[in-house]
Order: sequence, then C-alpha cells, then structure tokens
Amino acid sequence: MARGSRRPWRTLGVFFLAVGLLFALVAVAGTWKPELGLDLQGGTRITLSAKSDSVDPANLEEAASIIDSRVNGSGVTEAEVTTSGNRYVVVEIPGETRADLVETVKRQALLHFRIVAKVGPGAATTGAASPSASPGAGVLAPSPSATTKPGKSQPGKGQASKSPRPKAGPSTKPSSEPSAAGSPSASPSGSATPKDGGAGVDDPLAWSLKPDEKWVKKFDDFTCPAPGESTNVVDDPDQPLVTCDGDGNKYLLSAAMINGTDLKSASPGAPNQQSLKWVVQLAFDSQASDTFAKISRELYGTDRQFAIVLDGQVISAPTMNGIITNGQAEISGNFTEATARSLATSLKFGALPVAFEKDPLVQTVGPSLAGNQLSAGITAGVVGLLLVMLYCLLYYRGLGLVVIASLIVAGVITYGMVLLLSETANFTLSLPGIAGLIVAVGITADSFIVYFERIRDEMRDGKSMRVAVETGWARARNTCVAADAVSLLAAVVLYIFAAGVVRGFAFALGLSTLIDLVVFFWFTHPMVSLLARYPFFNKGHKLSGLDAEHVGLDRLPAGGAI
Repeated sequence: MARGSRRPWRTLGVFFLAVGLLFALVAVAGTWKPELGLDLQGGTRITLSAKSDSVDPANLEEAASIIDSRVNGSGVTEAEVTTSGNRYVVVEIPGETRADLVETVKRQALLHFRIVAKVGPGAATTGAASPSASPGAGVLAPSPSATTKPGKSQPGKGQASKSPRPKAGPSTKPSSEPSAAGSPSASPSGSATPKDGGAGVDDPLAWSLKPDEKWVKKFDDFTCPAPGESTNVVDDPDQPLVTCDGDGNKYLLSAAMINGTDLKSASPGAPNQQSLKWVVQLAFDSQASDTFAKISRELYGTDRQFAIVLDGQVISAPTMNGIITNGQAEISGNFTEATARSLATSLKFGALPVAFEKDPLVQTVGPSLAGNQLSAGITAGVVGLLLVMLYCLLYYRGLGLVVIASLIVAGVITYGMVLLLSETANFTLSLPGIAGLIVAVGITADSFIVYFERIRDEMRDGKSMRVAVETGWARARNTCVAADAVSLLAAVVLYIFAAGVVRGFAFALGLSTLIDLVVFFWFTHPMVSLLARYPFFNKGHKLSGLDAEHVGLDRLPAGGAI
C-alpha cells in the first residue's frame, strides 16, 4: 500500500500549498510574462569584424566559443553565436539591446596588474581637473582571512583594504594630484626621477621607484585621448606601459606582475549595506597569490599605487593598507550589477584570440517567425492538448476528469516555473522550447494510462476498486518512474552536448518531465485515492470508467474498506 493513501486530503493540501508558494515567488519577482527567444520576439545582432582580413579559422571559432560562453554566462540563454566568412563573428541575443552585453561581447579581457611609477593629468592643456572616481574603478580588497599588519590606512585614496567591505568607500584618486600647469606629478614614492636611467624592467617593483629616462620621456610626451576615443596602446605585459584611466589621467606603469591568465575565478559580488556598490571578486592561482603577497608587502604603509589595467586602460589604481596572502581580492567602486557581471564574465572566460574592430555593428532584428505562424503553432498545440483530453474523457469517462485536472495542474505549474526561471535564471522561451513542453504532454498522458490500466488489471484479479487503486499504484509507479527517468536522461544528455536552441528544447523537456513526476505522485494518485471512497467509482457507475462492462468483467468484485 502506498504511504499516505489514507490521507489524500493532506497530500493534496500540501501540494496546493507548494503551488501557491511558487506563484507567491512569481508575484515577488513581479513578472507574469515569460521571456521570449530571438525567434519569437526579435533582439540584437552584434557583428564583430576582425582587424585582419584573413584570420586563422581555428582562432575565429575559439573566439566565437568564448563569446558564446560569455553571453550565456551572463544569464542570457538562447543566444546564437556563429562565424561568417573568414573574419566575422555574429552574435544574436534575444530581447532589448543591452549596453552591458555589447561590452561583454567585444571586450578583449586582457587584465594586468602593474605598479604605478608616475601619474599625472593626461590633457595637453593646462588646468586639468583633478582625477575622480570613475565607473568601474575602485579598491582591491583581500578576503577577511588575509593577513594584515597594524597601521594606518590612507583615507581618500583607492586602497587594498584589510576587509572586503570597507566602512567608508574610498575614492580612486591617484596619490599625487595633477598640477595646475599640466606637468606630470612626482612618482608615488616622492623620489625624483633619476636622470641617468633606472632599474631594469624585469624588476617591476624596483623599476617603479626609478624608471629609466626613455619611459619617463614617453610619459611626458603622452596625451590621453578625448573621452570615447581609443588609447590605441599596445599592452605588452613584459614591457612598461603608458596609458590613461577613464577620467583622462595618464599613468607610467611597470611591466605586468600578474596577468588575467593567473585568475582561478572571477564573479560579481552583491553590495553590502555600507557601500551599496557591486564588486568583482577575484581568486588567483598559487603562483599569482605569492606575487600578490610580495606586492602588498612592498607597497604596504606607503603612498605607492598599483594599477589594474583592462584592455590597456587603467580601471583602478589603489594604494595598499593590508598584506594580502591568500590570493583572494575584489575590485569595487561604481559598479552596477550589470557592469560587475559583465566584467566578471569577461575575465572568467578569458581573452579573445582574435583582435576585433573597436566598434561592432549593432542591429535590432525582428522575430524570425511571423505573428500568423506563431499563432498557428500555438493553436496546433492547444488543439492537440484538447484532443488528448477528449480521448481520455471518452475512453476513461469519470477517470478522464482526473486526466484533465492533472494536465491543467501540470500546465499551471509549468507556466509558473517558466515565469520564475525567466526572472531568476534568464530562461528564454523559444519555439523549440515550446515544442519540448508540448512533447512532454504525451509523457504525462502515458503516466495516467499506465496507472489506470494497472487499476483495471487488479480489478480483473478480483480486487475491489479501493484496493486496486493502491495495489495498482504500487506497481504502476515503478514503471512510470523508469519511463520518466529515461526521458530525463535523454534531456540531460541533449542539453550537455547540444548547443543553441536545441538546448532550450532539452531544458524544457527535462523541466516538463520533472513536473510530470511531481503531479503524478502528489496530485493524480491522491486524487484517485480520494475518488475511490465515493460509491460513484467504487460501486462501478457506468460513467465512472470502472463499471464491469468497461473493465471486462461480468460483475465487479465486492467492495470494502482498505
């Protein structure tokens, strides 16, 4: 006998309470319309053009794979990334155009940590404004377990603080303010630049204290581009670099001490109650962790800065007020959730092996399916569902009502899950996804047929209807679980090895299969157990679907309590 068969009302009550909780979460999310895929609502097409007329096809495919990981790693599903010709990568993303996704797609994600040798105003004219915090700039902070030495922090400057959540969000001003005359400021250490050359570039910490004259002259002659223009700098990690930040301040930087390839992970971090700003959390490998500990020991307690350089631009230049030994840090500042997630995704999936033109072609595209075609597809699905319901009602009569109720409940739960996943996991519903949901209707109907036929078999063996409901359930559930397990396994394998919209079909099929099991165990079975208590069913009324003629008996077995 199935557990809980004596209390079907309790099982049904808990089931509907769970359904109510599902839609309460949907109400909290505030969305009652699912996100649609590119084929149903249109979206954005981004065309990236390689700088070279002829690119190695393997590199182009690798770039497309990285971009595909980026856009789907940002929570966008059903995005299509393809190559075109020998120099183009085409990205099609459903929904409205989002600036953060465009930035995620085109970013090279070349990340370097360098030591600041000199900093000053990058404008050619005099009277440049003081540097100020810019979006994406901020502090680099160790995790709470990082070892620190006692000492004073440097307020008012970007810092690597000893806790990941500073009480007061430091600004990202460089340690030396630009002069009104527009001349470069002194080096962060306060020492004069030597006239007779400096340390070798292969020792970045020493070189930053005493940069050679060649690089000092490059720094003096360098002018930052106007806002929106590219710096066009060559970011060679083995050489010093002269570049700018987003506010027009120029920097003379040492050779890179840590590269983006040394990252183990990068993820967006939610804001805390103090700063209310999003961060990007980083974790380095063991070798980079040792290097970072060396940097923090050297810079701790001084005004010297280190710079975080992304794609040749300084995004942060903090000082150090703690010693970071565990290789865990975070970049914080004026990030929004979108920009933090975009940067973390780009860093996590690495740099592109192909250099693309700075400004990709961004187009808004309409849905590939006309409204009439979509309506026809939905109509076909509804008609098919109604035919299944009608067949079950005619063949199983009263029990057919249980089939109809179960299909309706499964449809309601499926819709609620699609709404919830659209908001929490950015699940998008495309035509293949809808096909997966419709295919699962047949799987759900099969479960009912197996169960009802098992009940009839038990009655033919001489059991009463009330007893047959439970003994039939004990045998039918194993068959249904095995069938659903095969379907679920197929969906999982298809989801893992497929790509694009096929994964949407697999996901929808797997979701519907799980919902079928939930409805079958916690709605269909207790509902049939409940109906078996009423004479209409257990006495074999002609419309119940369990009368003697319909079951294939001369007379029904005597009823009785279970």
